[in-house]
Amino acid sequence: MATGLIALLDDVAAIAKLAASSLDDVAAQTAKASVKAAGVVIDDTAVTPTYVVGLSPSRELPIIGRIALGSLRNKLIFLLPICLLLGYFAPWIIMPLLMIGGAYLCFEGAEKLHGMFSSHRDEHTEASGRGVDPAQLEEQKVAGAIRTDFILSAEIMALTLAGVAASNLPTQAAVLAAVGVLITVAVYGVVALIVKADDIGLHLVKRGSGATRALGRGLVVGTPVVLEILAVVGTAAMLWVGGSIIIHGLAELGVHGPELFVEHAAEHVRDALVILPAIVAWLTTSVLQGLLGIAVGAVVVGALRLLQTFRSDQNEHKT
Repeated sequence: MATGLIALLDDVAAIAKLAASSLDDVAAQTAKASVKAAGVVIDDTAVTPTYVVGLSPSRELPIIGRIALGSLRNKLIFLLPICLLLGYFAPWIIMPLLMIGGAYLCFEGAEKLHGMFSSHRDEHTEASGRGVDPAQLEEQKVAGAIRTDFILSAEIMALTLAGVAASNLPTQAAVLAAVGVLITVAVYGVVALIVKADDIGLHLVKRGSGATRALGRGLVVGTPVVLEILAVVGTAAMLWVGGSIIIHGLAELGVHGPELFVEHAAEHVRDALVILPAIVAWLTTSVLQGLLGIAVGAVVVGALRLLQTFRSDQNEHKT
């Protein structure tokens, strides 16, 4: 009896060690995957604040909360099982789907870029004007943010899956879930701090003293500027990430020309300047990827507008 109990305890200890080892493995792979997805995380952080610009300050945190919940839903309910299923049954289809998502990011970025330089106000700008129902405007902003987040989240989850492809299915699922939750909390926590920084500054001005008040005044004055900068950075991020997804996707599909061109161009610029070579190479790569994003986005925007014109003409002929 005692021998049986000891054997049972040994089995329990072995299972506990195995579980601890598995948890350590999940934690290590989660950390590695999070680092790999850092570039997309930065883009997500830059893009999201633009969706609360022009709305009531009292609705900023609730809106960010709704977008964060939508982001978690994207990652855990939709993308996680989709990634696992595709990774197991049809890994070849993941990259073409990501490229479609990249084209969508290029489309959104090109539309926003056109709105910045166009003398005519587009749909989004008109919607933010007076006379529009605030609840309807909020719904539009939240829906747009969650759509964009879906593409960025898909890129994050795909990068994560690529990093744990050699692991077993439970480990893949655990790492994907952990990365999804950690990145969502990190991104939307930072976004909440950014958009409420002016309110924090106002509180410091009213209740602080000396250096604290000076910091508060700096936050109040600086936050609108930061939000304006983030609006530009967010647009650039859409184009950059979209272009990079398409370039890497083409390379995965056997079309290496665009990727090699970008790599060689970055090397030439880095060697010519000989100043901060790693940063110069990264900037050159990002600019070229962004330019491709603009080109792809412009093509998509043009095609959609031609389609709308064609449909309008068809409707007119029918009437």
